[in-house]
Amino acid sequence: MTEKVTFYEAVGGEETFRRLVHRFYQGVAGDPELRAMYPEEDLGPAEERLRLFLIQYWGGPGTYSERRGHPRLRMRHVPFVIGLAERDAWLRHMRAAVDELELPPELEKMLWDYFTMAANSMVNAPT
Repeated sequence: MTEKVTFYEAVGGEETFRRLVHRFYQGVAGDPELRAMYPEEDLGPAEERLRLFLIQYWGGPGTYSERRGHPRLRMRHVPFVIGLAERDAWLRHMRAAVDELELPPELEKMLWDYFTMAANSMVNAPT
């Protein structure tokens, strides 16, 4: 009898998502175009929100929804102008973070496919 392993477990659990999101926000912190979208002085709260969301999305604990309710990603991003330049900058920093994880190719592809779909779906400004 085999046990089903979640993506969250397969990639290494919370520690992997902690590394991924921390590396991503290191890139955001130095990117004037993206940094302007984060009104908080400290990126820590945004980092925690993304980490908890990704953990939940990929099969880990449901802490994100317990704290914040339904993700409603598009609604939460409406206040920000997100065009192709912002999408591309977001993907550039996420690509660097994903690459540093050195995941097996099939897991890396699943993660990257999700990020490209999500980034495209957040675009809300005319192109």
